[in-house]
Amino acid sequence: MSLISKFKAVKFNASREWEVEDTLTNEAALQILVNNEPFSVTMRTPGSEKDLVRGLLFAENAYDKIQNVFRYQTLELDSFGNPSVVNVFLSDDEKAPGADSKRSLTSVSSCGICGKEDLSSIALCGDPIADPVVFSPQQITKMFDAMAEVQDAFLKSGGCHAAAVFDANARLIIMKEDIGRHNAVDKVIGFCLNNDLLTHANCLLVSGRVSFEIISKAHRAGIPVLAAISAPSSLAVQSSRDCGITLLGFCRGENLTAYSGEERISV
Repeated sequence: MSLISKFKAVKFNASREWEVEDTLTNEAALQILVNNEPFSVTMRTPGSEKDLVRGLLFAENAYDKIQNVFRYQTLELDSFGNPSVVNVFLSDDEKAPGADSKRSLTSVSSCGICGKEDLSSIALCGDPIADPVVFSPQQITKMFDAMAEVQDAFLKSGGCHAAAVFDANARLIIMKEDIGRHNAVDKVIGFCLNNDLLTHANCLLVSGRVSFEIISKAHRAGIPVLAAISAPSSLAVQSSRDCGITLLGFCRGENLTAYSGEERISV
């Protein structure tokens, strides 16, 4: 399943115009049902739907099981053959509180908390992460290099975000791409859940900026280190300090800025 498509376009400069074939990142709606009842509609790049849904339900505290037991089915396909409606069956024993907190609006690809009905539903909860893992700046650099090497859709379209999970030895577990930053994170966390690898996830890398919803997803997954190429928001920094996450921004070359949890970085 391709993450990108070709489109005809016309380029202009001050003296001429010419036709081009541009490569763009795909975006399409995915409706998620829980027990055949509407739960959410999210805009995403098609591909890895099972991982996306697992990660989203985990982040929303709708299905919080770590074990690889996940009853998922595709109900409808769109005209391109991509899943457009999927259903997850949860027994009463499997439901977490978030399963009944349906989103009232479409979750767009740029925002992970759109559709929430009240502010209490976006608050962080739970104990701070106490994992003592330590990385060097050189390891962080090598992890970003490893992520970049497999960002095929970004290299071709320039319009795709990436997220990647690494273990305590800075080894790549999984990388996923999506037009939405939060979708890419849901996909990698969902992959780890679906493959019983979440306990090995020690560092989460993201290709863009970090805002509150990325911190909340890392905290839910118990990932102690979060590193980004770009800047964090003020709420991301405040939240990372509250929940025991090492937050690194402006990770470029061997330079990085630690906004919280600097004890996990050793030169």
